[in-house]
Amino acid sequence: MRRARYKYLFLSLFALSAIVLLPFFSVSQNTQVADSVSRFNSFKHNSNGFIFTTSDGRFELHFASRLQFRFSTHNDLNPLNYDDFDLSNAQLFKINRARLKIGGHVYQPWIKYYFEYELSQSNLLDFRLMFDKLQWFKVKFGQWKTEFTRERFISSGEQQMVDRSLINRVFTLDRQQGLTVYGHLKEKKLADFDYWVAVLTGMGMGATENDDNKLMYFGRLQWNFLGRELLFEGGDLELTKKPTGIFAVAAVTNTSPYTRFSQSGGGSLEGYEDGVAGQYTVNQVQFESAFNYMGFSWASEFHRKEINDNVNFTKTMLGGYYMQMGYFPHQILLFWPEPLEIAARFSQYRPDVKADGNNQNEFALAFNWFFVGHKNKLTAEITRFVFNNQILPQRNQTRFRIQYDISF
Repeated sequence: MRRARYKYLFLSLFALSAIVLLPFFSVSQNTQVADSVSRFNSFKHNSNGFIFTTSDGRFELHFASRLQFRFSTHNDLNPLNYDDFDLSNAQLFKINRARLKIGGHVYQPWIKYYFEYELSQSNLLDFRLMFDKLQWFKVKFGQWKTEFTRERFISSGEQQMVDRSLINRVFTLDRQQGLTVYGHLKEKKLADFDYWVAVLTGMGMGATENDDNKLMYFGRLQWNFLGRELLFEGGDLELTKKPTGIFAVAAVTNTSPYTRFSQSGGGSLEGYEDGVAGQYTVNQVQFESAFNYMGFSWASEFHRKEINDNVNFTKTMLGGYYMQMGYFPHQILLFWPEPLEIAARFSQYRPDVKADGNNQNEFALAFNWFFVGHKNKLTAEITRFVFNNQILPQRNQTRFRIQYDISF
C-alpha cells in the first residue's frame, strides 16, 4: 500500500511540474505554419554530420552515418558462463554497427528531435522529442538510452575501448520508452549538478505494451564537483586544461518478466529464463566517478542489483564494478606518436554477492589511433577473462580485437 502511495505521489508531482512549466515551452503565437513557407538555404558539415537550416532558423535537419568494422579472434562476445569457454575459438570479420542518424529542430531552436537506425539489423534505436528552452528544466519523451550509467550512455562510436565492459550486459537499462525531466543546476562553483528523473514503461526497446500496471522509475544525480560539466565521451582527446570530474549516483526500480535489457529489448540473465508477467522486481543502484585532465582520463562504476522473484519467493543480490583509465603518453615521451592513446580496464561481476569465490573478471588493454578524433579512429585491444567458481576449476580465455570506426 505504501509503495502504491509513493507511486501516485511521484506521478502527480511529475504531471504537476510539467503543467506549471508548460507556458515556458509553448510555441510563439506568431508562428503561422500554414501561411508561410520556410526554405533550406544553408548547408554545412560539422561533428553532427550534414546540416540544412532554413533562412529564418526555425527548422534544421542534420543527418550522419557511422560504420564500425571489427575483427576478433577467440570469439567476439564476452563469455557468460563456464560453457562458453568450450566453444570453438572462432575468428571473424564483421560489420559491427552501421548507423543512420537524423536530428535537428522544428519551429523553435529548443524543440529538438532525433532518430537513430541500425541498418545492419533493421532496428529503430532512438526516436525522441526534446524541449530544452530552460537549462534547469528540460523535457524528453520517446525512446532513448536511459542515462543510468555513463559507460552505456556514451555512444559506441566514442568509447575508449573496443566495446563496453563485462558488467554492462548485467546492469544496463539500455533503451526504454517513456518521459524524463532533466537539467543543469549551477549556483556556485561547488553547487554544480545535473539531474535526470524518468517514468518509463520498463519493457525495453520497441515495447508496445506493458505486462502489468507498474512502471519503471529512474533517477540520477550527478555532481560536477569542480564546477565544470564532463562530456559523455570516452578518454580526454581535448587534453583538458582544467581538471574536470564528476561523482554520480543513480537508482531504478522495475517489475517485469525481465532481468536484463539490451538492444534486443527485454531479456534474461542466466538462471532467470522464461519469466512471466510481473515475476521479477528489480532494484538497482550504482555509484560512478569520472575525471579528465591533460590527456589523462578515469572512469569507474560500482553496482548492486537486487532481483526479487515474486513467483518463487527468492531474492538475490548481484554485484559488479569496473575501473578504466587512459592517457596520451606523447606529453612525457618524445618518441610516442601524438594521436596514440593507451587505455586499460578491469571489471568484475559477481552473480551472487553472498557466494564468496564466485566471480567473473576482465582485464583489458587497448591502443587508440585517432585520425580525426572519435569520428575516424582505429582501436586494438587484448582482453583476458578469468572466471572463478567455488566448485569448478578456474577458466581463462584471451581475446584479441581490432576495430575501425568512421563517422560522416
